[in-house]
Amino acid sequence: MNRTLALGTRVLAAGLLGSAALVALPASAHAATYTISAIQGSTRISPYNGSTVTTTGIVTAIRSTGSSRGFWIQSASGDGNAATSDAIFVYTGSTTPSTTVGNSVTVTGKVSEYYPDSSAGSQSLTELGSASWTTNSTGNTLPAAVTISDSTVPATYTRTNSGASINSFTLAPTTYALDYYESLEGMRVSVGSAPVVGRTDEYSELWVNVKPSQVTSARGGSLYSSYSSQNSGRVQISTLLSSAFPTATVGDTLSGATGVLDYIAYGGYTLQATSLGTLTSGGVAKETTTAQSTGQLSVATYNVENLDPTDAASKFTALASGIVNNLKSPDIVALEEVQDNNGATDDGTVSATTTLSTLISAIKTAGGPTYSYTQINPTNDADGGETGGNIRQVFLYNSARVGFTSRGSTTATTANSVTTSSGVAQLTYNPGRIAPANSAWTDSRKPLAAEFTFNGEKYFVIANHFVSKGGDYSLHSQYQAPARSSETQRGSQGSVVNSFVDSILAAQSDANVVVLGDLNDYQFSTAVSNLEGGVLTDLVDTLPAAQQYTYVYDGNSQVLDHTLVSSSITSYDYDIVHINSEFADQTSDHDPQVVRITP
Repeated sequence: MNRTLALGTRVLAAGLLGSAALVALPASAHAATYTISAIQGSTRISPYNGSTVTTTGIVTAIRSTGSSRGFWIQSASGDGNAATSDAIFVYTGSTTPSTTVGNSVTVTGKVSEYYPDSSAGSQSLTELGSASWTTNSTGNTLPAAVTISDSTVPATYTRTNSGASINSFTLAPTTYALDYYESLEGMRVSVGSAPVVGRTDEYSELWVNVKPSQVTSARGGSLYSSYSSQNSGRVQISTLLSSAFPTATVGDTLSGATGVLDYIAYGGYTLQATSLGTLTSGGVAKETTTAQSTGQLSVATYNVENLDPTDAASKFTALASGIVNNLKSPDIVALEEVQDNNGATDDGTVSATTTLSTLISAIKTAGGPTYSYTQINPTNDADGGETGGNIRQVFLYNSARVGFTSRGSTTATTANSVTTSSGVAQLTYNPGRIAPANSAWTDSRKPLAAEFTFNGEKYFVIANHFVSKGGDYSLHSQYQAPARSSETQRGSQGSVVNSFVDSILAAQSDANVVVLGDLNDYQFSTAVSNLEGGVLTDLVDTLPAAQQYTYVYDGNSQVLDHTLVSSSITSYDYDIVHINSEFADQTSDHDPQVVRITP
């Protein structure tokens, strides 16, 4: 699942749509004066939304770059009500505010509720726009930072409202974590010594979790193991500083970050740091799996994140190293997100020969085998993903260890089927796509089914890349429980692939079937349940719970990639190889995995 977005969309545009730009306002006798806490109110929506008001506070932080510039002010003393924030953001658009941290200012501005991403059901940020201000005094002591800790953050993440908005509810900060964070909106906050549960990303963000009981993965992350295990102690850390942001890996510890609590589209409540504290390494290293024995067939899956020839040579080198050194050169590698020969250039190109030859050459240079490959070019712009990229699944295979015989002539729209030959199941096309005309695959990658042989046995391998979670509401949405609209299509996709597996097993009940890839859904999801269908075993479920994750999103370690096998495959070693999701220097956003099958 690709989450690459422009920085301006993520953080710096906050406020652009919700408030007018800075303008000079005449002193107005009509702007009633209220405390900041009164303006914030005890729900998520200000009782003075749309009104022009006057208030006073101490400048605690300034955002002086980008198109969402402004400053935060906080009451020197507060109102003593835990449900009302004592701070607010003053939005100045693309104009750098002319004030200084420590100033006491009186601000007149229009109250608005800005929704950073209304399409994802985001909560709002209460702010003052069209603002003018006067300075009352300088050099004031800043209000003490509230410590966000295990004892202050409730274990329950949020209230629910049958999928409707929770905006109108009075905040209950001692009961619900989302209410607790909302009650601190804009205020100075800090975290003590907290484990890093989400690596430093390209936007200078990381995640910590202040609740030790929620640090549950084997390597120091927070497992997302059900729809109700949102991990309430997760807090995103970003920065208002111009100094270098720490490069963190899951399992590290960040101590002493202090700043103001913001709300942004991607990640929700975010500590915008004015002091980043200290990062201590946890020593988590990239994993290496065990090499297959001579008598074992190794089959891997790896989402290579929009790989195309315009990527830096270093990406091909790193992917090759991962395949050779960390995965130990599997016999068959199902790749997802292989793009065409010019990537996102939308000119009708669909061939990926250059992409694949470049990767295969890099693997050979890294000391691996000279892989062969098989795949089917998609119809231009019909399979979702980055426009013009034409991502698809591809099988690399080591022809010195496995056999592959092409069968039939196919295109992107040719549907594969199953026949029998001397009582043995056989694909009509090798390889072939599964039900490409089925509506389940609209704007999504079509599964690729192929036959391979190893030590005289046949293996049916089906590579998948189910539709992404685009359009789903975030965990921190104002709508609770959040809508997950994309699940319907993935559920249908799981059923279609299961039906195809059923047809293989109907032709040969003891057929060896491996279904794998980026399913974009969890081990407890309907999509995976439909795919299993009583005939496949999801190997993720065979691992200890602490090892069940392939992807880290918003500080939650979760399973998106899967390997499933039919009942005839009984002797195997299965490994998720953590080399990407926890690390700042990741080559892909997904961890690969491998199963070593003993016939």
